Amino acid sequence: MSQPALTIASLLTDRSLEQACHKWLRGGRYCLEDLGATADPVGELERRCESFDVVLLQQGAFPTQAYGRLVEQGLLLPAVVIGEVNGRTDYHEAEVHLPLDQLEQLSYSVDAAVSRFLRRGLSNAPPAATAPPAAATAPPPGWGLPSRIKDRLGYLGVFYKRDPSLFLRNLPEPEREELLGSLERTYRDLLLSYFRDPDAANQAIESFVHTAFFSDLPITKAVEIHMNLIDAFWKQLRLEGHKSDFLQDYRLALIDVMAHLCEMYRRSVPPDLPVGAAIAEATSSLDAELSGAPATTIGSPGT
Repeated sequence: MSQPALTIASLLTDRSLEQACHKWLRGGRYCLEDLGATADPVGELERRCESFDVVLLQQGAFPTQAYGRLVEQGLLLPAVVIGEVNGRTDYHEAEVHLPLDQLEQLSYSVDAAVSRFLRRGLSNAPPAATAPPAAATAPPPGWGLPSRIKDRLGYLGVFYKRDPSLFLRNLPEPEREELLGSLERTYRDLLLSYFRDPDAANQAIESFVHTAFFSDLPITKAVEIHMNLIDAFWKQLRLEGHKSDFLQDYRLALIDVMAHLCEMYRRSVPPDLPVGAAIAEATSSLDAELSGAPATTIGSPGT
């Protein structure tokens, strides 16, 4: 049974980016409406906020004060921000960040944005602490976004109802390869920033884990992506005559990713599902995957 469509307000001002997003949000699950071509995209969203389930933002397209106006009125929507992963927020704390070279993950990021928004309960949160109390107004009458999404998508929405048609194993071969290439780029970003910029690394980890969860990425494939990138780094360092012993420290990044992914699966178990059935449901695919797979040792390349 197909899932209900999510109506997405696009505030993208770059026309080529808008077209690319349409490509990756094709199909019946998403209805993308272009507000970026209007005279005042943020104002248009403000006026019609009740018509949308999700908002698609372009990093740097509008000043943060423009989004602050929405926050002050309690008009918060699940959000995907397309642009550099820099550890900063544009709209609210539950927004999902997606780099320009990783648009293949857009549909997964939209689902992740909805789940994060509902799980964090931002719709019930007070306006930002920086806004003066007098500026805060209640959401408009009938503003029941969380209820609308929960009614249509179930308890906590897509967080508990992943779309099997988006699972990696069910994608056509070209799309599967594109998604894996995009995930490799995401993982490379998180490795490069892991020790240098923890905030940016956290956003990259969240991006990778969300897509891994919603695409049902095999655990062994995630480990393979890590090992291949570390091996590539090791070869490059050796070629340039640099030491490579420190690469062993990046095992922490893989452990971090796995911990986040395990937490996603833990939270994906509905509270009314019996514990035994929940464990069986969460581990069945992993058991099948590992039944004939050789053990993987995580260590320095070339050992």
